[in-house]
Amino acid sequence: MVLGSLPLSPGIGYAVVAAFVWGTYIFALKRYFAAYPGTVLTVVVNTAAIAWYLPVAVSGVRADGLPTAASFGVWEVGVVVGTVVTTAAAFLVFLYALDAGEVSYVAPINKIVPVFVLPIEVLFLSQRLTPLQVGGVVVATLAVYVANYRRGSLLDPLRKAASARPAQLALLSAMCYAVSDVGKRLALQELGLQPELWVPTLLLGVTVVVLPLALREWVSVRGDLLKFALAGAGVAVGEHVTSLAFQQVPASIASPIINTQAIVAVLLGGIVLRERAFATRLVAAGLAVCGVSLIAL
Repeated sequence: MVLGSLPLSPGIGYAVVAAFVWGTYIFALKRYFAAYPGTVLTVVVNTAAIAWYLPVAVSGVRADGLPTAASFGVWEVGVVVGTVVTTAAAFLVFLYALDAGEVSYVAPINKIVPVFVLPIEVLFLSQRLTPLQVGGVVVATLAVYVANYRRGSLLDPLRKAASARPAQLALLSAMCYAVSDVGKRLALQELGLQPELWVPTLLLGVTVVVLPLALREWVSVRGDLLKFALAGAGVAVGEHVTSLAFQQVPASIASPIINTQAIVAVLLGGIVLRERAFATRLVAAGLAVCGVSLIAL
């Protein structure tokens, strides 16, 4: 993920930073929060993230940049609500996929989000990318897929998507994440929402959607409050730089770069936890560098 002297536009730079922040966060979740249900984890961490982010929101939101009733109609509300709902749905469907099947089939499919982002932007938002950028998106997406690959043929997870319910759920989750990424781009670019307003809105919205499910499997988090607070700080930083990326570049460019977070996470796992298939992860990291480099050209 280190691009050396390659010049980066601010938006691509933010996307690279977001990949590192989210990759470290994913690794931390695996290392320190494996005992907690995903829904409970999401509610507590998001709540902590909102608390961390409030001073930024209060000091950063400009009064003249706030939406008004005249400028914020049904379409604008639909974009915001739709993005929040698809973000939460993507996460919940991914949890159901993990419950129903093996991670070796679920994880790779769930990480092909940019494959869906690109056609959505091209078809509905008239987005145009250079051939090199399209190649970069493909290479970066392949890198994330390889990073999550576990065993058997590389095509096994995709074959499973045709018949196995866990893989189908993973594919549905990826589609939801793609719609969510495009929605973030619309909210931050076309609607002009400030990141300082968008971040708490997204975090609070996802928390509200996930909360009823979290209450069903609630467990005490009192013993790890400090860890949850630190995780919340990471989420606050991650959502902020992610928003800055989606504010400045198309989702079809930001999404594949940000999704290389998976490679950061598995590399940390290989180094710190000595997980298997480290050589495969290194290949994925090399592909990611190539993909991001092509996108940045």
